[in-house]
Amino acid sequence: MRKIALYALLVATGAAHGQSPAVSDWGHYGGDSFAQRYSPLREINRDNVAGLEVAWTYRTGELGQGFARASKLAFEATPVLAFGRLYLSTPTDIVIALDPATGKERWRHDPRIPRARHYAEATSRGVTAWEDPDRARKGACARRIFLGTLDARLLALDADTGEPCADFGAGGAVDLGAGVRLTTPGEYLVTSPPATFQDVVIVGSAIGDNRGVELERGIVRGFDARSGALLWKFDPIPDSPDHPAYTHWQAGQAQRTGGANAWAPITVDPGRGLAFIPTGSASPDFYGGERLGDNAMANSLVALDARTGAVRWYRQLIHHDLWDYDLAAQPTLIDIESEARSVAAVVQATKSGLLFVFDRETGEPVYGIEERKVPASRVPGERASPTQPFPATPALASLTPIRPEDAWGLTFWDRGRCRDLIAKYRNEGAYTPPDLAGTILFPSYVGGVNWGGVAHDVRTNRIIAVVNHFPMVVTLLSRQALGAQLRAQAESGEYPHSEFSAQRGTPYGMRREPLLSPWGLPCVRPPWGTLVSVDLERNRIDWQVPLGSTRGVAPAWLPSRDFGMPSLGGAIVTAGDLVFVAASMDNRIRAFDIETGKELWKRTLPAGGQATPMTYRAGPDHRQFVVIAAGGHGGLDTPQGDYVVAYALPR
Repeated sequence: MRKIALYALLVATGAAHGQSPAVSDWGHYGGDSFAQRYSPLREINRDNVAGLEVAWTYRTGELGQGFARASKLAFEATPVLAFGRLYLSTPTDIVIALDPATGKERWRHDPRIPRARHYAEATSRGVTAWEDPDRARKGACARRIFLGTLDARLLALDADTGEPCADFGAGGAVDLGAGVRLTTPGEYLVTSPPATFQDVVIVGSAIGDNRGVELERGIVRGFDARSGALLWKFDPIPDSPDHPAYTHWQAGQAQRTGGANAWAPITVDPGRGLAFIPTGSASPDFYGGERLGDNAMANSLVALDARTGAVRWYRQLIHHDLWDYDLAAQPTLIDIESEARSVAAVVQATKSGLLFVFDRETGEPVYGIEERKVPASRVPGERASPTQPFPATPALASLTPIRPEDAWGLTFWDRGRCRDLIAKYRNEGAYTPPDLAGTILFPSYVGGVNWGGVAHDVRTNRIIAVVNHFPMVVTLLSRQALGAQLRAQAESGEYPHSEFSAQRGTPYGMRREPLLSPWGLPCVRPPWGTLVSVDLERNRIDWQVPLGSTRGVAPAWLPSRDFGMPSLGGAIVTAGDLVFVAASMDNRIRAFDIETGKELWKRTLPAGGQATPMTYRAGPDHRQFVVIAAGGHGGLDTPQGDYVVAYALPR
């Protein structure tokens, strides 16, 4: 309790003096430097949350005019509060500073990314605020806003004016495309906010996957926060014999393979000087015959020395990924306190619906991990890992096989169609490899837990997660007929929800799509999205409730049902005993009781709310606000917009 009280005192002190990120109510993308998404604020609580109303609305003006992938824009940003301003980024990397009490624009900076370019993603999850730890450095750019862009630049802006910091890189920008084996413009980009440690800014990358074997390298780099000079780099894939994972790869394959990039947010433990890097799959995602072995340090939680980039430890959570199970969630740093032990831990949630907890110092599991046998591949040239790691924490999603008798539908007719589809495809439970006849992925590459990550209630050691239960199908297409198959299927109109990829350099291309009934709903029983509370002290699920309704998704003749829908975004926890979350496809933001999971409040947003909210105090009366970016998500096909909405109690 002493730790919580001290933290609240620091926050209150910072709120009165134009907060630095270290003492702000919400100074980092994940709330604090530990990415706990927890707020000690309690003005809004379970007793009065029903009275929340819109306090202000701001519109960014970014609706995709002239942008080549306007239909894919995804407003996933979580604002940060620092230096008396609210900072956020649009999906096209326009950085905006707002007055946190009124929502009025203070400045904006448009880096003018090439809008005609075809980017692999069309999103930005936010910015990073930094204050020079050298107090002797004052004046312009002593306080900076860092942002990674879709056109692969790292920007440094003056936090007070929005002007580029002339002493950083070339005119305020560093080119991130150098030294990563850049192949195609727009396929190597940055979508998550950088991390900082003292005077080091750390940045990963997003890479357009599934294109082939020889893609860009997923190098993580540390730059001098003042000058932009490169300080260190870390490649998860072995690039020399002294690499820690060298013996886990065939040398020639390691040189050709790309990816294993860290596109999710990175978390830094400032006291230990450790940067926790969640890495993704080596390329391509769904066939690994050109990267045999476990592909160590891909799909891994890697602890780096934040000052030097040296590997302290790593744990691979998915061996030889064949499912696009990137570690998409930001690592969360927590303290586990009980009569039996006290552990400084790091929590990593996965798309496969598992929750891993490790000692931050050593990487040793806090809860046991068992290697279990999983299904083998039937595809010539592929060698799936015979086992996968399963933690002793409770699974957040079902890992059991999907059978035809599990088919679900609104009517006898569509249930029968779903039964036929399930019987058509392979599924033997978790980690069933992709197949030439088609495989049901459940959980799918959407999750489990995706980039929304988890929230941590520091008072009770609860973990709160948004979890998807949404089946997808992936089918490998043989190289001999690949060109004709891809063209014919893509142009036939029979695959309106499918994505196709050639996976160059392998014997197989790929098609993937959701497993849907004729009414456009998943073929398995709801809920298809849940909000889950896990008690880490007792190592059990406290409660889980459906998240989202079929409003706007199901046929018009079906009344809206709270079935729980696929979601992208995260939850936050407050000392007011509340969980705030949007994320779902029904364009609503909700508040739940932290103890019971009961829904206490909800409001309809002006566009899709596929972002994580945040909360802070502002104004002369220190009024508490809850803020959410509502701009929709092209991938989920939710209504698009350009809104930032703040809620507060009536004055």
